[in-house]
Amino acid sequence: MTTIVVRVLVAAILGGIVGWERERKGRAAGLKTHILVSIGSALFVLAPLLSGIEGGDVTRVMQGVVSGIGFLGAGAILKLGKEERIEGLTTAAGVWMTAAIGMAAGMGEEMVALLTTAVALLVVAAVPRFRSEPGPHRNLKTGRTVDDASEPGG
Repeated sequence: MTTIVVRVLVAAILGGIVGWERERKGRAAGLKTHILVSIGSALFVLAPLLSGIEGGDVTRVMQGVVSGIGFLGAGAILKLGKEERIEGLTTAAGVWMTAAIGMAAGMGEEMVALLTTAVALLVVAAVPRFRSEPGPHRNLKTGRTVDDASEPGG
């Protein structure tokens, strides 16, 4: 029983860390969503392991979690009208990452889950500092890269 509690708590804490970062930035999927996704993912891999189901069957459960979370994450992605801007990709990726972290914790790979959480937070915190706006971006209609700085009014 202690093992189960530790795995679920690790999933909740690590999912909460990712969710806190998203909520702090005012994103739709925040603390509660990420905690629930992480705990749910941990439970989906814990249940078959505890019932004695063989390893191959657990991997099928994991595949189902990844697919299901993809649908949940897709709900966070928005295309904003005439602006041709897409928002929510990082939030969707965060929800997907949180599911992976929860599955790792549920499988008893707490150190993998912890390291992955740290790297994910580093990426979310550090990468925006290397981006320059305005700058090159991909036009959604044409698929071509456009440099705002070289366009009139940009």
